[in-house]
Amino acid sequence: MTYLIGSERAGVSAGKKFRELLNAPGILRLPGAHNGQAALQARDAGFDALYLSGAAMTASMGLPDLGIITIDQVTFFIKQIVHASNLPLLVDGDTGYGETLNVMNMVRAFEDAGAGAVHLEDQLLPKKCGHLNDKKLATPHDMAMKVSAARKAAQDIVVIARTDAAASEGMDGAVARAKLYIEAGADAIFPEALTNAEMFREFARRMPGVKLLANMTEFGRTPFYTASEFEDMGYSMVIWPVSSLRVANKAQADLYETIMRDGGTEAMLSRMQTREELYKTLRYHDYEALDKSIVETVLPSVGA
Repeated sequence: MTYLIGSERAGVSAGKKFRELLNAPGILRLPGAHNGQAALQARDAGFDALYLSGAAMTASMGLPDLGIITIDQVTFFIKQIVHASNLPLLVDGDTGYGETLNVMNMVRAFEDAGAGAVHLEDQLLPKKCGHLNDKKLATPHDMAMKVSAARKAAQDIVVIARTDAAASEGMDGAVARAKLYIEAGADAIFPEALTNAEMFREFARRMPGVKLLANMTEFGRTPFYTASEFEDMGYSMVIWPVSSLRVANKAQADLYETIMRDGGTEAMLSRMQTREELYKTLRYHDYEALDKSIVETVLPSVGA
């Protein structure tokens, strides 16, 4: 079914769908989807929800992840992913695009665009990838004000507070901030850039009863763990934020090198999605059938 003729569970908001999945048994697996095509492929693979990374968005635009995109640019990505997949989507809200009123505007814009959840971080602009050094943090009070603003603006969207404090303030600082953010209204906590299993376990032990999100990004400070391992450590969600983009970008680089070397693409054919596979992923024939099903309007003749 295409997004043009309704959706599954019509009338149930994306936020409620996301919350149901979050409260269900087991860990919620959220692969990154950097565009509508990736979202369709993730859905076909069997995933129930998706993640939209700020780093993936900016990289796909040829920009670094420094908080320099706008709310309107992000809502373009949200709409295409939600329309394509009809899956609940967690969106990276960076630092909220400003202060409290800006955060409220972001939450409303993201929810109107179809997002089911958003996470907000306690860095200052220009923000950095959470696995880099020398991150500058907002005060706990200022971040708590943003979380409170997000909660006040939210209708059904799930609000997740991210803290990058472990690297500079240690576990005590990260836990203290997380507890303050929960008091301010966060539904869950995202402790960023933890560097070993014991840190993940300790954070979870010190946040009993709180929903926690783990970030399994490649080439960062966190070792590789599986979804089940994160679940055993006490986590309710796990994201693979930029993985789809990394794979696609590597394949594209290989393609361009091949064309430059060979003057053609024949050597890459075995690594390409075929036309049949593309049309199947896009539900091409569903759109054709929908187009044919529309009856042409015939106006009644007017008598003399």
